[in-house]
Amino acid sequence: MTPQNSSDRGGASPAVADSLASLLGSANEEVLRELVQDPALDETNACLLLERKELSPALLELISKQKHLLASYRVRRALAAHPHTPRGIATRLLRDLHLMDLVQMSLLPSSPAHLRLLADERILAQMPQLPLGQRLMLARRGSARVAGGLLVQGPERVSRAALDNPFLAEAQVLKALSQEALPARVAALIAKHEKWSKCANVRVALLRHPRAPLDAAATFLRDIARRDLETLLGLSRLAAGVRRMLRDELARRERK
Repeated sequence: MTPQNSSDRGGASPAVADSLASLLGSANEEVLRELVQDPALDETNACLLLERKELSPALLELISKQKHLLASYRVRRALAAHPHTPRGIATRLLRDLHLMDLVQMSLLPSSPAHLRLLADERILAQMPQLPLGQRLMLARRGSARVAGGLLVQGPERVSRAALDNPFLAEAQVLKALSQEALPARVAALIAKHEKWSKCANVRVALLRHPRAPLDAAATFLRDIARRDLETLLGLSRLAAGVRRMLRDELARRERK
């Protein structure tokens, strides 16, 4: 079976017509290479082939060069999501995927880490153009990276939703608090959040941040370890009010 012979006959080759299922399941790379170049391979069967996670990068690259297959959005989506698709090809294909397909890819544990990262980056790149409703949906249901990005970028409603996102990790909250330009309203939301305000590392990061609200910081100061208080006092860039509170707290502990 060759693509040229199939074209010369003006239709599907007999091998493809009679035993397509066995060809799709073949372990022979050459058979698969001929198959993907045959015009008889349609969208449905190409997607079935792309469900095989053991396909080689070379074969996937060959698929990406078949215009008759890449005309299908379903094929482009399946090829972008394949764990062995070369990074450059996956990056190019991800640019054309619909938003919800990117969200699904970024959340699938079976997706390779680099693909989830690429999907997250593509979602965040679209954020400024998205209406408020979609940003709220992504803040509630997006991945940890997407929620972390929306925590910093979004208006207050979006930031609140991002803090409640079940995928949001402490690392993302700490990353937000490491940014000196973080809006004061976001620092205040974190400081008053039922979950994140109770995390020891987040509390320390809030005390370090120049825009953290002093009233909220005062509520959890007594629960911070002494060594962390002393480390904070050693920082040159610390809000004067926070420095004063830290000294008062250490003095209180000395009096005990």
